[in-house]
Amino acid sequence: MLFSLRPILIKLAYGYVTDPITLLALRMIFSLPFFVAAVLWGAGARDRAPLARGDLAAVWGLGFLGYYFASFMDFLGLQYISAGIGRLIMFLYPTIVVILSAVFLRKRPAPRELAALLITYCGVALVLSNAIAGQSADLPLGAGLVFASSSAYAVYLVIGSQVVRRLGSVRFTAYAMTVASLFCIAQFLLLRPLGALDLPAQVYALAAAMALFSTVLPVFMTSEALRRIGANHVAMIGALGPVTTIFFGYAGLDEIMTPIQALGALLVLGGVLLVTLRPARGA
Repeated sequence: MLFSLRPILIKLAYGYVTDPITLLALRMIFSLPFFVAAVLWGAGARDRAPLARGDLAAVWGLGFLGYYFASFMDFLGLQYISAGIGRLIMFLYPTIVVILSAVFLRKRPAPRELAALLITYCGVALVLSNAIAGQSADLPLGAGLVFASSSAYAVYLVIGSQVVRRLGSVRFTAYAMTVASLFCIAQFLLLRPLGALDLPAQVYALAAAMALFSTVLPVFMTSEALRRIGANHVAMIGALGPVTTIFFGYAGLDEIMTPIQALGALLVLGGVLLVTLRPARGA
């Protein structure tokens, strides 16, 4: 749900500045101190062994792919499509996760998981049934950029679920997000003058909110969830994302919520409950 605030905050920020490179850099500048503090805290633990070469390479690769590349593609795509459509396309990552897990991790999806996917996709289709109307000619470009973001995030979840078990959720997240932050800030320094930071106070407030509520808190939560329940279930619980974005868009961006969309939201919630709630043993 916190991740779902991000496209809303991005859209609000685009009311003042439509430069995704600057906005992404601001988000990570505000986020970086939290991740550096977590790295230093973890480094002080006596029982923490140094990162092996393979784990170090994985952290750099996943930091680049999952939180730099995926975020940048999402920021770019949201210049051309609505927050709701962007979240719908981003939600394709659970399907990609299930496919990648089946191919590379030999994890066959259970019938319960397949049913949950079907129900949630039907719900998302209803939720966003009216959102596609009136989209601009740039819809294919925006959709392609957000789909690239979705694919990158799916790969991150599958590979990250294996790495996080070895390193621990806090340690893995701190290192990977520090790497992603450095990439975002370096990109800004290479492509933009420092004068680009001369922005209204509202942009800084939105970037700070994006950093704390849509970056720092949810990435630590997601990493711990990967350790506890695995990539498939993390991805499917992400079905709440499009519904949450539609609700926030309705509340903060004056987007319309119809009875059909409300029905779709209930289907999405039902699909999430199907995959997360287990019958009691012996019942």
